[in-house]
Amino acid sequence: MTTRIHSTTVAMLLACGIVAPAQAQQSDMSFFVTSAGPGKGADLGGLAGADTQCKTLATAVGAGAKNWHAYLSTQGPDAVNAKDRIGKGPWKNAKGVVIATDVAQLHGDNNLTKQTALTEKGDIVNGVGDRPTMHDMLTGTQADGTAFPSGEDRTCKNWTSSDEGSAMLGHSDRTGLNDNPPSHSWNTSHPSRGCSQQGLISTGGNGLFYCFAAE
Repeated sequence: MTTRIHSTTVAMLLACGIVAPAQAQQSDMSFFVTSAGPGKGADLGGLAGADTQCKTLATAVGAGAKNWHAYLSTQGPDAVNAKDRIGKGPWKNAKGVVIATDVAQLHGDNNLTKQTALTEKGDIVNGVGDRPTMHDMLTGTQADGTAFPSGEDRTCKNWTSSDEGSAMLGHSDRTGLNDNPPSHSWNTSHPSRGCSQQGLISTGGNGLFYCFAAE
């Protein structure tokens, strides 16, 4: 009986517009952390594969109509800057909270925290102190949103390797083992220990990354 009353109450609130359905909120979403990667470590199938993962996850929660791009840079002669892939902003998470109004704020005094860097489902990502920790986000990116110079691999061979190489990672909870600027960085905290799924897990990740809607 209690469950029936509760369900009826929720239905009435929804009908009156007092409570917004979860997918109605998420349809306005323009930023999220992937709830899952492709499962091949940092081999995302290149930028195109990563963008497809963003699109697939967004579609599953009713936000697939937008132009979703992964926040990832590449290296080499045709290097791509992550900041140039994500539109102009503003960007909202699955709960409707603005995490940044524009590219400059995103790479400055943004509103990215453990409580706001949510998955497309609106879930908090495990951070420091949680088990397992999954706060390492694949970015391959410098603090200002630009690509690293050619040379030392910071993109796991432009997101095609699940073996050799390394990727720059950011901390979605803005927390690390030390109280220093890299530990608090959402996009450039430390390199990964290899490119395999197990290598990413071993340093506190799970092959997750940021997705932005570029309107």
